[in-house]
Amino acid sequence: MAIKWRSKILLAKIESAYGVDPTPTGANGILATQVTLTPMEGNDVDRELELPYLGAQGTVPVELHSKLAFNVELAPSGTAGTAPAWGPLLRACAVAETIVASTSVTYNPVSDSHESIALYVWIGGTQYVMLGTRGTCTMEFTAQGIPYLKFEFTGLFKLPSEQPRVAPALNAFQKPQVVTSANTTTFTINGTSLVMRSCMLNLGNAVEPRFLVGSEGILITDKSESVEATVEAVPLTTLDPYQMANDQSSVPVSLVHGVGAGKIATLSLPTAQMQRPQGLENAQDITEWPLRMVPVPTVGNDQWTLTLT
Repeated sequence: MAIKWRSKILLAKIESAYGVDPTPTGANGILATQVTLTPMEGNDVDRELELPYLGAQGTVPVELHSKLAFNVELAPSGTAGTAPAWGPLLRACAVAETIVASTSVTYNPVSDSHESIALYVWIGGTQYVMLGTRGTCTMEFTAQGIPYLKFEFTGLFKLPSEQPRVAPALNAFQKPQVVTSANTTTFTINGTSLVMRSCMLNLGNAVEPRFLVGSEGILITDKSESVEATVEAVPLTTLDPYQMANDQSSVPVSLVHGVGAGKIATLSLPTAQMQRPQGLENAQDITEWPLRMVPVPTVGNDQWTLTLT
């Protein structure tokens, strides 16, 4: 019988010890879109045998790992001080989660003690398991579109198997608010309000499968965040990105999306260095700037925050 591609179940749970299966259940369900799975990544080592006859030789699979990518709608939990259901996913991208009861949930980058998750994926009745999983993420806000967290994960390989499907609990995922003037109340660069078409923060994590004797795992070895924003051009007396780039200026960037208690997400970049603007764009005969910025740490691990209130 054919296995329907859209018939998927996705579970994610934080590991208390690296690579040790915490056994996700239906309560750890993830509501995702645009799922892509590569179950058996790695390399094939040729034995290079010299034989008395010609012909192909078999290979040995090594450095086996799995890759999973998907999008999650960026919507807070609906209750201030309650972490969203997608929180474990962001934590597995070298991000810390700080909860202030009944007030806020804040995410910020961290350099050490990175957490990991276990991912279970069912396609039909076939279960794929990824342990010791870490990844990277892009936060994307586009006018008239749903805001997304776009994840790319790498995990340790386990042989797939046929397992009974579970019923995922997905009611903790709230309906998103589309990026509009009414819902996205603030977008500023250096305190100047701008008309925004899109804004994207790429966490830029370097995710490395590392397989040695005595230690096998998925590590985040470096990170280099970047911001891209497309905005309507304004007079240079209002905002001059060319002068900022020439002076290597670091300026604050703020984006506030969502209306209503427990539904507001504030992306803050206190010191984003303006990069050279690359050309101009014409959209509906309106001049737009494609801007690039680099979030720069001040004291460390403070180059950006995502605060849910």
